[in-house]
Amino acid sequence: MANVVEVKVGLHCDDCIKKILKAIKKIEDIETYNVDTKLNKVIVTGNVTTEKVIRVLQKIGKNAIAWKDDQSITQ
Repeated sequence: MANVVEVKVGLHCDDCIKKILKAIKKIEDIETYNVDTKLNKVIVTGNVTTEKVIRVLQKIGKNAIAWKDDQSITQ
């Protein structure tokens, strides 16, 4: 069964988004991915964990946190 992983990550410009998408595409066993630039949210579905997605984004220099952990933070 596919997991749905939602993380908050800074999506400041097109280059940031391209870098994030390139990194996500390399994750094994993903089925779909989507970026919501308005919410600074990345959604990945597949046989993947939140920790794996966060680790991949941290490797490219992006700070990412689980979306559910961010509910109390206002923008």
